[in-house]
Amino acid sequence: MEKINNLNVKIFADGADKSKMLEMYSKPFIKGLTTNPTLMNKAGIKDYKAFCLDILSEIKDKPISFEVFSDDFDDMERQALEIASWGSNVYVKIPIMNTKRIPSYSSVKKLSEEKVKLNITALMTLNQVEEISKVLNPKVPSYVSIFAGRIADTGVDPIPLMMKSLSILKTLPLTELIWASPRELLNIFQADQIGCHIITVTQDILKKLDMIDYDLNEYSLDTVKMFFNDAVVAGYKL
Repeated sequence: MEKINNLNVKIFADGADKSKMLEMYSKPFIKGLTTNPTLMNKAGIKDYKAFCLDILSEIKDKPISFEVFSDDFDDMERQALEIASWGSNVYVKIPIMNTKRIPSYSSVKKLSEEKVKLNITALMTLNQVEEISKVLNPKVPSYVSIFAGRIADTGVDPIPLMMKSLSILKTLPLTELIWASPRELLNIFQADQIGCHIITVTQDILKKLDMIDYDLNEYSLDTVKMFFNDAVVAGYKL
């Protein structure tokens, strides 16, 4: 874990399973937490507010992001104000647009001016970063969350976009860039190398932390043993 502890990028645990969230919260190298309606639905959560308040009763000293779920901007703003009232460590996730493709810039500006700590989420283009940087209050902490993993899923290298975004956000000293939706453990080190402030990491990736600096010759042998044992179990013959 020494290698992880020496990173400058902050690791935020992404999930909606209470026990796992609290487990991650207890680890010193986890600097914050995030969740979203999709993760909450997969976890079987039915009462949104009750779940959030329950989590906040135990997580009070690390930032945690909860997302609005309205598609109407007036209602989105109402939800954001309520969510923000739940705790000083709460960041409110606002999608970069609604389902009608209308940008949320106006709502972001209003909320930021009301000193709501925001996590602008689902960004994937440099233009979105440029536009959102124009409406965030420079005196209020905020996150700009670029879904680098999803960008990579399209065959595009997200690193140039992430680096340009860091440059754009320099005008906002209290705004931090999030590398969201990572696909592999390597992404943590890539984010650190370019100076990204935060990376959100799911349980699937977090459980691979023990693999850091694992001897590759041993890993090669492990893989060969896996293939052999699976063939034996399957009873294959030629």
